[in-house]
Amino acid sequence: MSKAKLSYSELLDAFEFVSASAPMDNRAFIDRDTGKIHYVSSGFDFEEEVPDDLESSDRYVEVPHKYDLDLGRDLVLSFVKRELSDEYETVSEFFRRKGAYRRFKDFLDSRNQLERWYEYESRETEKALRLWCDENGLELTDDSSAP
Repeated sequence: MSKAKLSYSELLDAFEFVSASAPMDNRAFIDRDTGKIHYVSSGFDFEEEVPDDLESSDRYVEVPHKYDLDLGRDLVLSFVKRELSDEYETVSEFFRRKGAYRRFKDFLDSRNQLERWYEYESRETEKALRLWCDENGLELTDDSSAP
């Protein structure tokens, strides 16, 4: 059986949609046969009809949330450990309260490190999504802009 094909940009859009809200609020499923992505949300009503067997058939694979791929707090802390190791305790303290990402980005901005974070986050997200595709029998048809 050949792998379903989809573009990295389509997958990234679906991943960002899923990750933009709490887990299970926004969901996306990829048809393993066609590569078509079906979107489901508790907050939006999409015009497109979704297949009845979306959640019960092996034909569809659910796009992971960023937390499923350790691309939330763990990614932030790995970046800080690697790039700003002296600030590890400061940044980890941000994640003990609400608003951690805003404080983290303000912190990086004040140290002119925000662009480095975005590059790191993009590169690590792409690696994780490509590995996820391999594990789920999906083939990406284009390359991202990341090296």
